[in-house]
Amino acid sequence: MSANHADQGANALAMAVLNSVQNPVVLVNQEGMIAFANWEAEAFFGASAAHLARNKISTFIPFGSPLLALIDQVRDRKAPVNEYRVDLSSPRLGQDKLVDLYVAPVVSEPGSVVVVFQERTMADKIDRQLTHRAAARSVTGLASMLAHEIKNPLSGIRGAAQLLESSVADEDRSLTRLICDETDRIVSLVDRMEVFSDERPVDRVPLNIHSVLDHVKAVAKAGFGRDIKILENYDPSLPPVYANRDQLVQVFLNLIKNAAEAIGGQPDGEIMLTTAYRPGIRLSVAGTREKISLPLEFCVIDNGPGVPSDLLPHLFDPFITTKTNGSGLGLALVAKIIGGHGGIVECDSQARRTIFRVLMPMHKDAGSFDEGRP
Repeated sequence: MSANHADQGANALAMAVLNSVQNPVVLVNQEGMIAFANWEAEAFFGASAAHLARNKISTFIPFGSPLLALIDQVRDRKAPVNEYRVDLSSPRLGQDKLVDLYVAPVVSEPGSVVVVFQERTMADKIDRQLTHRAAARSVTGLASMLAHEIKNPLSGIRGAAQLLESSVADEDRSLTRLICDETDRIVSLVDRMEVFSDERPVDRVPLNIHSVLDHVKAVAKAGFGRDIKILENYDPSLPPVYANRDQLVQVFLNLIKNAAEAIGGQPDGEIMLTTAYRPGIRLSVAGTREKISLPLEFCVIDNGPGVPSDLLPHLFDPFITTKTNGSGLGLALVAKIIGGHGGIVECDSQARRTIFRVLMPMHKDAGSFDEGRP
């Protein structure tokens, strides 16, 4: 093989590697022109590689952006730099465009630098998922402690109240009944929390998510959702999800019940269930180098008043609730179950449109499906 052919082969391999990277990557030469852009960069900037190559990087980012100063800094120091939460919002790139940046010099091309963008939306997904799992672990320890240290004394208190009820005057019996009712309520709360301490492995099988959602919809329409319109927008070609059916029923029943309660008596109340295939979302697994793809997206969307903005970042934490008599454990349990399946649950909310989005891996034996998607 000639040196020319070897160079061509190396260049083709380098381009294939860069195009497989899930983050936008651009090469900026000494004149500030974009010398190379991978496929993700084309999508990020909304322009083809050929169009990008005819322009300077400054053409595509906001005037006075810190990115330009970072590029100059890397050229001067000849050392890589990381910068976090850089705002690139503009009419061209869109609003709320926060990115983490990695800028590094290219040794073989003096004056050239490579820029890697990581959109904060993905970083925040991972941060939230880790936070939800940590919160679930905290509740697990608390539940174990409560089961041993609280339930036994409560049974003694309740027994004593029952004995007193038979010997006190009629006007005082309401107090003994109050003691019994309140101890029962606390026991019920502890029982709900004990679910978090159950770390036994669950049986999982390949499931058609639509059969799960149809069952949950039927349960909802027979009870709390009878007066609410529940619509569907499904991708019928979706591959199976590897999961425990009972736990998924519990997750979506909880999400739909929350949506119905948020809508309340709103006359035009509506819940939309959607399923879709979203390639490109990958999550690192703690303790390994493995990255899990999360292409299956299941959403519960309602047109209620929305979640208060100050509550949104903590929505899946234990004991966080907007309900008057709520325990704040429902969504924490949803996060635990989905996290235990290797997935992510998140919420985007504004007035008249709240989306609970569940992202999950598909069944491994359906790997050929991934290759066949457009």
